[in-house]
Amino acid sequence: MNVPPSTPVVLALDFGGTKTALTVADQHGTRLHDLTVETAAEHGARAGLKRAVGAARTLLDGREPVAVGVSTIGIPGAEGVALAPNIPGWEELALGRELALEFPESQLRLATDVKAAARYEHEAGALKGCDPGLYVNLGTGLAVAIVAGGTVVAGRHGASGEIGYNLRTVADVGRGSGDRIPLEDVVSGKALSQAAQANGSTELAEHIGEFIDELAFHLVNLAIALDPRRIVVGGGMVRSWAALHAPLRTALDAAVPYPPQLVPAAHPYDAPLLGALALAVEAARTGT
Repeated sequence: MNVPPSTPVVLALDFGGTKTALTVADQHGTRLHDLTVETAAEHGARAGLKRAVGAARTLLDGREPVAVGVSTIGIPGAEGVALAPNIPGWEELALGRELALEFPESQLRLATDVKAAARYEHEAGALKGCDPGLYVNLGTGLAVAIVAGGTVVAGRHGASGEIGYNLRTVADVGRGSGDRIPLEDVVSGKALSQAAQANGSTELAEHIGEFIDELAFHLVNLAIALDPRRIVVGGGMVRSWAALHAPLRTALDAAVPYPPQLVPAAHPYDAPLLGALALAVEAARTGT
């Protein structure tokens, strides 16, 4: 879309485990240009950030954004991004400070990708009007976001919903993360990809069944604890919704006293980017 060079724009970036999505929009959130680049985690955090900034400069075409909204795997903080093992070095990268140096004239907002996605789905998607609601991200990793009281619950350290670290059996009680297999290592897109590389089709089919069973186990317990009106599922694995829905629906109906609705996200693949864009638009509007 061609727009006058004088038109103020905002930039949104979504840093994921396998790809970084970008969009440039006007100050009202109308998307003008989109681009996706590989994260290439094997090359490390700084290389991935450099690639994303280069892609952003291409989209901006000489403009400086009024605001930059960012969603990222992990928990962004002043000195790094916690709980982000899927990109080597990402946890040590001061993402906010680095981006502030790249875009010194821009307002900057950062959020965890799943929480940004849940906020957007609550404001304009499948969680609209749901309180409480539960957003489940089935992508490279595994996490959820809880919507309660009209807001996404952050938790004391911003780590609410990081169920990828859940215990899997009673034998895990008392064991540190290095002495057990956390949930994300067996229930995530990355886990299925690794299983596909290591096993033949017969073994993989069995693994998928175990994957869904374990996901259902944790989803049922979450639904019992939260009593949500609706569970919304987003992320790349929603492409397999036909295989996921029936067993998850059966598990919820069998065990949850008040079974919630279970639906795919309105924006299953780009809700984190849309959430980042909403942050940028908000920052541009408020100037803070």
